[in-house]
Amino acid sequence: MARFGRDEDGLARFGEPGVLVLLSLSDGAKHGYAITADVLDQTGVRLGPGTLYGSLTKLVERGLIAALPSDDRRRPYEITAAGRAALAAQLATWSRVVETGQSRLAQA
Repeated sequence: MARFGRDEDGLARFGEPGVLVLLSLSDGAKHGYAITADVLDQTGVRLGPGTLYGSLTKLVERGLIAALPSDDRRRPYEITAAGRAALAAQLATWSRVVETGQSRLAQA
């Protein structure tokens, strides 16, 4: 499960595991532990093993990421073109949310 910490104001941080995985893979292929470490480093969200591997399975099934061949037990994944498009759409939505929030806060 993704561990949603609390900021100093008491509000929980938000993180959609699938989007966080796509974000991590957007700069290159990674295996599970590397994805978890990257997500934690970049966002402060710690993805638990069940959440991570559940998200990886769903993303593969939807064609948003692909598993790469591996010589050891660590399986790397890469983002697909469809995954890049899906990530871009999610980021555009969140950009609108952020812009609206900042605009409304500036008016107050």
